[in-house]
Amino acid sequence: MPPAGELRDQSPSKNKQSSDTQSAEAAAAAAAISAAAADAEAAGLWTQIKAEARRDAEAEPALASYLYSTILSHSSLERSISFHLGNKLCSSTLLSTLLYDLFLNTFTSDPSLRNATVADLRAARVRDPACISFSHCLLNYKGFLAIQAHRVSHKLWTQSRKPLALALHSRISDVFAVDIHPAAKIGKGILLDHATGVVVGETAVIGNNVSILHHVTLGGTGKACGDRHPKIGDGCLIGAGATILGNVKIGAGAKVGAGSVVLIDVPPRGTAVGNPARLVGGKEKPTSQDEECPGESMDHTSFISEWSDYII
Repeated sequence: MPPAGELRDQSPSKNKQSSDTQSAEAAAAAAAISAAAADAEAAGLWTQIKAEARRDAEAEPALASYLYSTILSHSSLERSISFHLGNKLCSSTLLSTLLYDLFLNTFTSDPSLRNATVADLRAARVRDPACISFSHCLLNYKGFLAIQAHRVSHKLWTQSRKPLALALHSRISDVFAVDIHPAAKIGKGILLDHATGVVVGETAVIGNNVSILHHVTLGGTGKACGDRHPKIGDGCLIGAGATILGNVKIGAGAKVGAGSVVLIDVPPRGTAVGNPARLVGGKEKPTSQDEECPGESMDHTSFISEWSDYII
């Protein structure tokens, strides 16, 4: 029997191991619950999408075959979107069957991609008053489709399959008029509203719940190498035609007004407007807006009363 002192020395170690085991088990249980909730949400949304497609097929028989092939014949959201993107992005040398397998394997191997797709669908449906249904977004919103295809090209890029990632990037740009480099990192709950002309550079980062309108550029200054593109925080709203250049930070909950040219950081919940952009409230004491997530509210004009008293 070992001396009592040795028992006392071993006891804390055993307690720590027990505590670590319990923490790991708790984390695993929490992850399982989260995964089950995400699966249930995706399944519920898919059921709704199929119901919408059946309704539209009955109302417009001319679309019945199209709706059956793209939605109603598939058993899951992942299979439907893989089929749809494969047909959208195929070419004479990049076959739809190859793309279908590529998309499906990528979506099914990484559940986070499916969860991001669900969040993007909800973002479009809630934020865009022109979006009449989830199925409408899934089939017809090129900003949504470009983002989903980008997620696959980004996955390929991180797997060092860069030639295929770049080939897919080229097709996305050709078909959807959206140019997002495969290395760019994009969160979930993203809305590319109208989407035409959106350009996102290689080292750009876009957070969660961000809304970006058409003809927005997140680019470099043309003279820097390495990490050279903007970082967009969670909940931001970037107006149509805005240009943000260089490795600048747009803080969480910030707004960039339409047509603005931004070359410096914008603080969280700040508003930058103009060419060159200026901060509403001034650089020393910029106004902090009340809303936490303009990317969800889509309020483009709340700053007007503080920006100018000129009324047309």
